[in-house]
Amino acid sequence: MDNLVIEGGHPLSGTIRIHGAKNAALPILAASLLAEGEVKIRNVPRLLDIEVMLDILRDLGCKAQHQDTVVTVETAVATSSHIPETLMRKMRSSVFLMGPLLARFGEAQLYQPGGCAIGERKIDLHLRGLAALGAKIEEKGSRIVCSARRLQGAEISLDFPSVGATENIMMAAVLAQGRTAIIGAAREPEIQDLQQFLNQMGARVEGAGTDTIMIDGVESLYGCDFEVIPDRIVTGTVMVAAAATRGEVTLENTKPSQLTSLIHVLRRAGVQIEAGNDIMRVGAFKRPLAVDRIVTSPYPAFPTDLQAQVMTLLALADGVSVLKETVFEGRFKHVDELCRMGADIRVDLNNAFIRGVPQLYGATVEATDLRAGAALVIAGLAAQGRTVVEQIHHIDRGYDRIEEMFRRIGGNITREVNKSKVYS
Repeated sequence: MDNLVIEGGHPLSGTIRIHGAKNAALPILAASLLAEGEVKIRNVPRLLDIEVMLDILRDLGCKAQHQDTVVTVETAVATSSHIPETLMRKMRSSVFLMGPLLARFGEAQLYQPGGCAIGERKIDLHLRGLAALGAKIEEKGSRIVCSARRLQGAEISLDFPSVGATENIMMAAVLAQGRTAIIGAAREPEIQDLQQFLNQMGARVEGAGTDTIMIDGVESLYGCDFEVIPDRIVTGTVMVAAAATRGEVTLENTKPSQLTSLIHVLRRAGVQIEAGNDIMRVGAFKRPLAVDRIVTSPYPAFPTDLQAQVMTLLALADGVSVLKETVFEGRFKHVDELCRMGADIRVDLNNAFIRGVPQLYGATVEATDLRAGAALVIAGLAAQGRTVVEQIHHIDRGYDRIEEMFRRIGGNITREVNKSKVYS
């Protein structure tokens, strides 16, 4: 299995273009099943999760190609509504296919999804929402069987603004009979992107970006040509890396309005940020300042997907910072790895107390999940000496060749094959 080898201590500098959003592309790929005709999706990054989703679509009978950053899907030839367990366990986002399969075939057979081990991420809200639309759901061990002659519009209230549940219900409801209202919906930009994609295929969806989404069912959808939004989490990762290495980086193909909570935190830490419509310049020329309190919460609050990366920056800050994680209870696994590099961090339940140190030092560390891996790469870029990041298949799930991305702005980072270890 590959490792990332980083020689740290070099300020990042230059210009980088941000690739398309994984968390927008995955539900959009799932939603392509709803169309009668060819769907072309642009600005799609090459990630492990994207390739797994395409493998699932092919297994269902679709034709799918990924050339450069363009994915073409032909769903008219889809014949199966059964997702193999081997593919489901590779990626949590495979759960997005429940709604489209139900709407398209009247049934869906799948299994409990896999993905990063960052805490409980049950799919109860997905199943409850589909049941409210009239689906019969049977759970047989790890296997889930959903069926419905035709889904019926309903008013669905979510106990928690789950992104996945909101998107799954949206995709199921676009072909349901009548009107569906999702109350307490998640508000993330990726949901807004899914709404635009569905409407471009002929759906009638409005309200994405607010806590109430209204869907009027239609009889059928057709193919379209669509471009995915840039990845705000990749954008944030590069911003934090520029600050942690005390560099100066220009980011193109960005949406600063989607990162206001991160921009606010970085400015409190003394980072200089200039933002335009689709471009940002980030610079840090001295040791960052501690930030007294950051709390992760659903959008538009501070994102849990940037918690680990910002913790790395605060580990180098002057003073004590407190970071509270409220979304996933298992998302502090990177703390021990950062401490191996010289960080001074103490965890008490869902609070991390970070006493900044002047310098991190290279070490061999393990990426325990996608965003933890990104945080360790940032730590390696900022550290003195050589860092080896293992288990980087997690990182490849969400960053398109992260080593090439950082090399373009001066990072001394390479990918090497680890022949001494074999992971199951």
